[in-house]
Amino acid sequence: MTSDRQPTSPIEIEGGAANARVRSAQATQLTSDFVDHLMTLCAVSTDLATTTEASRDWWPHDMHWALEGMVTQRASIVCRPTDTEEVSRVIELCNLHRVPVTAAAGRSGVSGGSIPIHGGVILDMCSMHGVVSVDEESGVVEVLPGTFGPDLESHLEPFRLTVGHFPQSFDISTVGGWIACRGAGQYSTRHGKIEDMVVALEVVLADGTVVRTSNAPAGADGPDRARVFIGSEGTLGIVTRAWLRAHPRHADQWRSAWSFGSFDDGIEACRRIIRAGATPAVLRLYDEKESQRSHGGDGTRSYLLVLDEAHKELVAATKRLVEGEFASLSARREDDHLVEKWRSHRNDTSGLQALTRKGFVIDTMEVAAPWSRLRQVRRDVVVAFESVPGCRLASCHLSHSYIDGACLYFTFAATPGDATFDATYEALWNAGQRAALRAGANLSHHHGVGLNRSRFMDEALGSEMVVLRALKSSLDPNGILNPGKLGL
Repeated sequence: MTSDRQPTSPIEIEGGAANARVRSAQATQLTSDFVDHLMTLCAVSTDLATTTEASRDWWPHDMHWALEGMVTQRASIVCRPTDTEEVSRVIELCNLHRVPVTAAAGRSGVSGGSIPIHGGVILDMCSMHGVVSVDEESGVVEVLPGTFGPDLESHLEPFRLTVGHFPQSFDISTVGGWIACRGAGQYSTRHGKIEDMVVALEVVLADGTVVRTSNAPAGADGPDRARVFIGSEGTLGIVTRAWLRAHPRHADQWRSAWSFGSFDDGIEACRRIIRAGATPAVLRLYDEKESQRSHGGDGTRSYLLVLDEAHKELVAATKRLVEGEFASLSARREDDHLVEKWRSHRNDTSGLQALTRKGFVIDTMEVAAPWSRLRQVRRDVVVAFESVPGCRLASCHLSHSYIDGACLYFTFAATPGDATFDATYEALWNAGQRAALRAGANLSHHHGVGLNRSRFMDEALGSEMVVLRALKSSLDPNGILNPGKLGL
């Protein structure tokens, strides 16, 4: 498979990437001998414009700094390996010289996870792209980590297969990024998150050792080794190959739009559907504010969009169950065209960029919680955001559902006023994230931790951090892999 897709930057740096000022502390200095050695291992680049762009992602805070001609940090060199052996040699050399390495590909993350806060080496995985093999009988696809979403799905189309992972960043994100950040696609209610799709992984450890995990569909041979690396954000190893589960493609669809008298009523509707065993591919519930802003509501009702895509018999069964539950809850039928309208605009992030350029502090926060705690989480988080001086907006939608709970996705915006942008941004995150944790939600559902949420890891995970730190100490004793992330 060939591809001309490249990472994209959300906002151009004022004054140009080559002239960007660096905000963070001094980066690790590389010797000329080290750089010369790297150049013998794989293709590299050291020019300022390239290293600056490779050191950015879609973190909204970084977007603001770009408008001021700054970046958080700049790597000294970008390495572009083309196979696992080159990755292994680069990592081994960096480990020997204690040089930090940050793996990156599409760089579409929104938490600063691919920002090399200690400088060093950016390992650009985009040259390792393409589908290696497709096991049609088992429904397993072997794919390289730098493969972008559209290229993966295009390759599977002739086989009438789909992985079914469609995050908002689908066009600009890669398989390796999905795995590193433990991502979720918009059809996750049917297909699950990325950890449900991974069969096996090939991973390069910090000393250059290459490990392949078991590719059996299930096992009882100790803890699941692949899951150690899913969501590790490149801090425990670098994914160089993945085997993913693929599902049959189906043309049969059912779409419907509904509204409820309150967001809480909508949560109960979603809970009943899922607890009854139905798993429509898309089940998106918007609060009254987002319903008015995005779906033409009057600000008093909460809109729910349903889309199913499966075997026709399964679609029909889901339709019957959903309509039956909604009738018992006195849901109101809305124009089904709202679903298609959402589909056509679901990956549009231009609004975020436009408000950032206007000076707004704007971001999103997604958490997951059990059904029994969702209402409290939503109320407490909205109140917390609104308590921050300058807050102009705090809204919420439910975007991914599971048998025991769901994801709540918050959007918040503020005007800094007399406070600085940085102070307002930090205050909003401190208020919202801690309110979510106190109410019983987790730290993150699918955006990962990165740099932005690192400060919350100890209070969110508690004693679990003992396990994470032990893994880090064992697998990366010199701390070269994406240092400073995941609270490590």
